[in-house]
Amino acid sequence: MKRTDRSTRAVALGCSLVFLSYLVFKIDARPARAADPLPVLTGQAAFTDAAHEYPGIRRHLTAADLPAPAPQESVDNGPTLVPRPANAWPLAPHGFKVTLYAEGLDNPRLLRTAPNGDLFLAESASGRIKVLRGMAQDGKAAQVAVFAEGLHQPFGIAFYPAGPNPAWVYVGNTDGIVRFPYRNGDVTARGPAEALAELPGGGRLRGGGHWTRDLAFSLDGSKLFASVGSHSNVDDADTHPEEFHRADVLEFTPEGKFVKVYAWGLRNCVGEAVHPTTGELWCSTNERDGLGNNLVPDYVTHVEEGGFYGWPWYYFAGPDGGKQDPRHPGKHPELKAKVITPDILVNPHFASLEMMFYQGAQFPAEFKGDGFAAEHGSWNRAARSGYEVIRLPMHNGRATGEYEDFLTGFVLPDGSVWGRPVGVSQAKDGAVFVSDDGSNSIWRVSYSGK
Repeated sequence: MKRTDRSTRAVALGCSLVFLSYLVFKIDARPARAADPLPVLTGQAAFTDAAHEYPGIRRHLTAADLPAPAPQESVDNGPTLVPRPANAWPLAPHGFKVTLYAEGLDNPRLLRTAPNGDLFLAESASGRIKVLRGMAQDGKAAQVAVFAEGLHQPFGIAFYPAGPNPAWVYVGNTDGIVRFPYRNGDVTARGPAEALAELPGGGRLRGGGHWTRDLAFSLDGSKLFASVGSHSNVDDADTHPEEFHRADVLEFTPEGKFVKVYAWGLRNCVGEAVHPTTGELWCSTNERDGLGNNLVPDYVTHVEEGGFYGWPWYYFAGPDGGKQDPRHPGKHPELKAKVITPDILVNPHFASLEMMFYQGAQFPAEFKGDGFAAEHGSWNRAARSGYEVIRLPMHNGRATGEYEDFLTGFVLPDGSVWGRPVGVSQAKDGAVFVSDDGSNSIWRVSYSGK
């Protein structure tokens, strides 16, 4: 290559880097009132960190964008939690307002809204389910009550049967499914817990590992889906009996009779939701760690009956089938072509937790039918990422493959963290509640258009 060619290329590269730096600065420096569209980032530009997450930015990752495994990059970089500074507040898109609905909670995790509008909250560490009702003049919950206590790391909450008058509240303990008799307006359980089914994680079955157990009913009420995360990061399930019925979605009858493994190879399907029009089950899933900063992405996907999603031997399919985890070379070649690539890849190590589908009328019309998911935040990544709520654009019940930063601002410029989103649930008036176990709060996101 001639020296002049090298010089020309160097100048061009320098100009490109200056432009990219300018673009990043403009995105970071945008005022919250800015309403014009932000870019859709694809390819390598779609990988991000908390310093570059901003409401309205869309990202579209595909299996083709993934790097080769780089286990030497793997780090233990958990967040340093700090009290929320007085001037720190979640940042939402133009036209949205964020208010503090509840504070001083104890490990607030999954949220579900009852048909009458009451908000049910799992305080998992303390073994309680709480009910929050109404809104006082200061914007806080008008009433907070303990619905049930003495539970075993409760997480999933589901109302049955569907419709305006459920008769039961189902709870996913880490070791089993229980239910409480319920009538609209109950703020304390009207009877003791009825044990329906045992789940891996306690009792006679081997426990440990991922502990969250979400619950969801099929639209017709005939199926109860329970998500059970893996016991390990990537142990070979053939040789580790503690992985039996782990990294699966299990199907039960409403009475708690085990039916079958509905889907398998989902390392940790933390959040479940059934799409209100297609009837498909969806999962918000934590993928494996230890393969590098940008591998393996977490994901949100519809879940196919009998579907295999790769864990622990494979991850997302490329043109020639699933990508083999290098820690299991040559294992199960017969499964390579069966690996299902998820609908929406989010950034690696985001720790994707509860999800929901928006059906309200308060947000702009284009939000109706879209998904939302809480991203608890990374620990196995050099650049901190996640710590936000994302929007999942949908079209006629199908994902576009993109996701959009929706609620950010939980990470301070020095990298310390004051908030960690866990739960998302739609209020009866169309607002969205977000639980945050970093600041032990619940945030209310509403839309005014102003």
